[in-house]
Amino acid sequence: MEELIEYVAKSLVDDPTQVKVRRKETAGTIILELRVAQGDTGRIIGKGGRVANAIRALLRVAEDTHKGKRIVLKII
Repeated sequence: MEELIEYVAKSLVDDPTQVKVRRKETAGTIILELRVAQGDTGRIIGKGGRVANAIRALLRVAEDTHKGKRIVLKII
């Protein structure tokens, strides 16, 4: 799952070397922190948040395979 988010993010940004995805797990939640270069944040969020929402939609599909754990994407 982290690899998918990293691949999508690297495809969108100008500086793919700055893309980092970190995973944190709690009892019922998986938190994925996506870090990009400061100038690329707008590309990841997209106009009106459309790109970020599309990435989150991919994660909602992945929730089914993780035994009911909720997956949250944080763009940092």
